[in-house]
Amino acid sequence: MTSPPAAPISTHVLDTVRGEPAAGVGVRLEAARDGRWSVLAEGRTGADGRLRDWVPGHAWHAGAYRLVFAVAPYLGPDAFFPEVVVTFQVRDPAQHLHLPLLLSRFGYTTYRGS
Repeated sequence: MTSPPAAPISTHVLDTVRGEPAAGVGVRLEAARDGRWSVLAEGRTGADGRLRDWVPGHAWHAGAYRLVFAVAPYLGPDAFFPEVVVTFQVRDPAQHLHLPLLLSRFGYTTYRGS
């Protein structure tokens, strides 16, 4: 029995202070539906800081989404940013979308990768 196809979205969290992947960071994907955010999938980054093949393909359509990164458990109790929210638009749901997060204690950067 084969598993259903996953949506073409992945993420990667890198700790720019340590210069290594951020393992164990909780990530939640939410979709905007009827003016409200609903959770589509949740997961944790692996030892390589990556999270892929975690979103059911049947839930992936054109529209507004957001990734919510729970970084406080990774950074510690005095984290300046306890979570990072990245909101984005999917125009072509067949195209792969990679959204990395470069993380430090007092800042973060994200971009559309490939």
